[in-house]
Amino acid sequence: MKVVKWVVMVVFALMCATAFAVGQNAGTEKKTTGTEVKDAAKTATKDTEKGAKTATKDTEKGAKKVAHATHTAAKDTGKEAKVATKETEKGAKTAEKDTAKVAKTAGKDTEKAADKTGSAVKKGVKGLGHGVKKGTEKTTETVK
Repeated sequence: MKVVKWVVMVVFALMCATAFAVGQNAGTEKKTTGTEVKDAAKTATKDTEKGAKTATKDTEKGAKKVAHATHTAAKDTGKEAKVATKETEKGAKTAEKDTAKVAKTAGKDTEKAADKTGSAVKKGVKGLGHGVKKGTEKTTETVK
């Protein structure tokens, strides 16, 4: 009986120790430093990939917005160039008409001035001729 008693006690002690050891491991699992580093690296990799994806999406959105704004600006510039061309053509036509009118008026004025000058010269020559004629007649009478 003594032997059986000792065997029962040893078996009981072993069972208690095993249960205690199993309870310890089940309740608190400790990670080793290597496992913690691996987990941190995995987390950092995932975060970096996620950040890179977000940055790529944001960059693509920004590029699309810039492309759209550039396209719109190019369209507007083209429209403004067409308007400026039309306005320049209108201005050139108006200037051409005005220049023609001024030239026509200047031509008429020059013609009138030439007519007046010719008339004045004619009168002056006529008057001079008349004076010469009178002078000649006086001289002739004096000589007689």
